[in-house]
Amino acid sequence: MNETMVCAVGNVATQPVYRELAAGPSARFRLAVTARYWDREKNAWTDGHTNFFTVWANRQLATNAAASLGVGDPVVVQGRLKVRTDVREGQSWTSADIDAVAIGHDLARGTSAFRRGSVKGEAVGAVSPQLPEPVWETPVGGEPEDGTADTESPRQAEAAAVT
Repeated sequence: MNETMVCAVGNVATQPVYRELAAGPSARFRLAVTARYWDREKNAWTDGHTNFFTVWANRQLATNAAASLGVGDPVVVQGRLKVRTDVREGQSWTSADIDAVAIGHDLARGTSAFRRGSVKGEAVGAVSPQLPEPVWETPVGGEPEDGTADTESPRQAEAAAVT
């Protein structure tokens, strides 16, 4: 299975379109990738040709991309390159799509705050139930509740050092 894997760095050109399909969530957006080069004559950076890719995301990646991305966001997209040729109304069209494996904000051009997504059966932002604090200390003058012998707890050692 030889596939062409690419990593494209560019900007989100269209608002992600999210769909719930029978096979699971799907999202797509257009990615603009513009080459930049140093123009010695102008002594400045110059924009070169812009390539546009349609990025496709599926399942949890689709849900997270639709919730996280907006037009103009700088992103890094890794995935499988699919170049398709189609004939529509007598004209030949070529499109370049990326079936995304990973999508993230380009931190070379800004900051991002990561929030972990939901886990199956748990709502986003739900707090897991509080677990009781484990007993770390030995009861005064006795053995730990778990039956193992311990010489001195950290608090007892600290109290002894102070007095």
